[in-house]
This record gives sequence, structure tokens and C-alpha cells, in this order.
Amino acid sequence: MGQTIKQSDVIVLGAGIVGVSVALHLQARGRAVTLIDKGLPGAETSHGNAGLIERSSVIPYAFPRDLATILAYASNRSVAVRYQPDFLARILPWLARYWWHSASERLNRAAREMLPLIERCIGEHELFAGPAEVEPLMRREGWIEYYRSTRSFERAAEGAAELGPFQLSYDVLDRHALNRREPALQGDIAGALHWRDPVTVSDPGAVTRAYAKLFTARGGELVTGDAKGLEQNGATWAITTPRAQYRAGAAVVALGPWSDDLCRRFGYRFPLAYKRGYHMHYEAQGNAVLNHPICDAEAGFVLSPMMRGIRLTTGIELAARDAPSDTRQMKQAEQIARRIFPLGKAVDPAPWRGARPCLPDMKPIIGKAPRHDGLWFTFGHAHHGFTLGPVTGRLLGEMMTGEEPFTDPRPYAAERFTERG
Repeated sequence: MGQTIKQSDVIVLGAGIVGVSVALHLQARGRAVTLIDKGLPGAETSHGNAGLIERSSVIPYAFPRDLATILAYASNRSVAVRYQPDFLARILPWLARYWWHSASERLNRAAREMLPLIERCIGEHELFAGPAEVEPLMRREGWIEYYRSTRSFERAAEGAAELGPFQLSYDVLDRHALNRREPALQGDIAGALHWRDPVTVSDPGAVTRAYAKLFTARGGELVTGDAKGLEQNGATWAITTPRAQYRAGAAVVALGPWSDDLCRRFGYRFPLAYKRGYHMHYEAQGNAVLNHPICDAEAGFVLSPMMRGIRLTTGIELAARDAPSDTRQMKQAEQIARRIFPLGKAVDPAPWRGARPCLPDMKPIIGKAPRHDGLWFTFGHAHHGFTLGPVTGRLLGEMMTGEEPFTDPRPYAAERFTERG
């Protein structure tokens, strides 16, 4: 008996928040979609984040331009950013491009180009959250960024005021006002900013899995398979699994930090790097309660109230994507976090580790492959994959089905890298 052939309109490779969202938007536009992943939906990068739908991040995370911060990071003693020394030489050319794009004029341009996605991030999540029955996991009370240094707090308040044209909602909190919102916080804190626009999520992995369940409930097919097997045969894209061969006229690469592996097979070399991060869950001591996600702006970690406990999410580790874990950053962050909030014992046996896929101009790739008909890309969302998954799905869905895109997609085009080789 020959192998079973299953035909659809589109194969989406990757069942993280971006891939699932693309599948849902294509499905809503009448396309038959096969969603393929080697594991469970939302089990990788979509699982390991601080649980923010970050409407307030209107300025991309840029490379620092002041010498003091650069020297602090270069010393490799910062909690916010660490690097594995044997990896530094390999990533220096990428960091140089990141630094170049972070100059004021270029950063402002990136902010303008990302704003249409950021502005719609909550609304696009809401389109799925109700039908997927995950609204109980979402809170509309924002998150808090605190400062130990009075000067850092004053500069942060000045910076927030400069964002006036973006019409963000936030409160400037002195120590006493912060205490009223987070009574369990302790230690020497000068003040905080409470960003009120973002939505917070108490289990981002569960939200992604619920969106995937919504996709299958609406008739989509979720298949276990290895994206590395994608092949082109004329106008057809195909991938073979032990169950069947799946064929479609179009394929979408939404593999997060693994996207580059597949793109290179087809001759595309994108400057994709990885900001790795770790998280652990802890019990709270006694009756202590954390009401909002709180970010230590100077140490770069976030404490978030999650279904599993208090999640401590670290800042950035620059290392090869698959290099062994280095728990020093997590241990340093935990030491500081315990001075701020009464964390109890760890719930997890070991830290979870993931890799944020990043491009040096701080924008994702969203759009068609320049040299292959029917092949589409969507990856490189850096710190905002969970935030931007649904709105990315909308934009790509509109492009793939010939609708008028809600925003100009050219800033996210793959050609911005392939044109210069």
C-alpha cells in the first residue's frame, strides 16, 4: 500500500504563538491549514516568558549607547546581560550591527515601523482569547518597573514623559505609593513606574495551547513532524511524517529560534542571533502576594505571578542557541529577588531555558521568501513573540490571501537582508 497523501492549502511549520496565530488567521480566511511541530504547541519559546502582552513597549530594546552601561556589560558581571566568553568573538559582528541600528535616528525609525504591530497586539489576542476560553488567565492591570537608584528612577520618569505622543497610560509611584500596590515588596526601592496598558498572562504556554486547540476545533489539522523535512516539488511544498505526506501550495516558516536552520537549506542566510533566557518558579513565603509582574529595571529580571507560582525570568544571556545551560545568571537574579520579595522554595527541579530569536534591526521578518514561490517567513520577534503572535498572524494572513494589509509590510520584508547578501 502506498503512502497516504494529505492535501491542504498551507503548511505552517512551528506551533509556537506565532505559528498558531498564522494558522488561525489563514483558517479564518477560508484556507485549509496543516500545522506541524515536533512537539506540543507552546512548549518552547512561547512558554518561557514573563507573561506580558506588552502594549507599552513602543521603543524597541536597543543596544546601549552610553559607555558606562557598555563597560558594565563587557565586564560580564551584570545580572541583566551576560555572555559566554568563548562565544563573544562569534557574536561581535552581529552586536556591531545591533549597535549601529540602535543609534537615535535608526531606533526612532524602527519604533515607528513597529508601532502598528504594538498598537494592535492586545486587540488581536482578544479575538482568540474569548473563543479559546483563556480570558481567566489574563489580567488588565499592567506591570510595574521599579528602581533602587533615585537618579535612575528620575531618569525613567523623564523618559516616560517623553513618550507622551504614544498616549500610554502609566503612573509614577514613590516608595509609599508602590507599597500600597505591592505590600509584600521590601528592600531599598526609590520608586517605580506602573505601566497600565499591557495585559498580563498567568500561563503563556497554556494560552498558546488553547489557541492551538481552537484551531483544531475549527477544523484545522495539528500534526507531529520534523520541519527539516520540508521539500519543494514544482509548485508544491511537502513534508513527510510517519503518518502521511502532507502537501500544500504554500508553506510558512514560523520556527522561532530554529527558523534559520530551515532557511539555510533553501539558500537564505539571515543575521539571526539568540538572546537566551531562563526561568524558575517559586512559592511565596507565608501570606505574601505579588499582584503584578514586577521588573527590576537595573538587574533586568522579572517576577511574575503565574499559575505555577512566582516566575523569575532572567534578562539576556548571549550564547550559542544550543550551548549547555549556565545557571549563574539565574542564581544572581534570585539573590537580588529574595531581597525584594519573600520568595519561598523553588517549585521547579531546574531552570527552564529558551532562546529569543533576534535580528539586528529590532524588527521581525514577516513576508514572502524572495526566491521561492509559495514560501513565507515569520520569525525574529526577539522579546515580543508572545506579544506580537496574533497581530503577526493577521498581517501574514492578509498578505497570503491577497487582502489589503492593515499596515505597510515592507519594513518586515526578508529582502532587507537578502538584497545585500
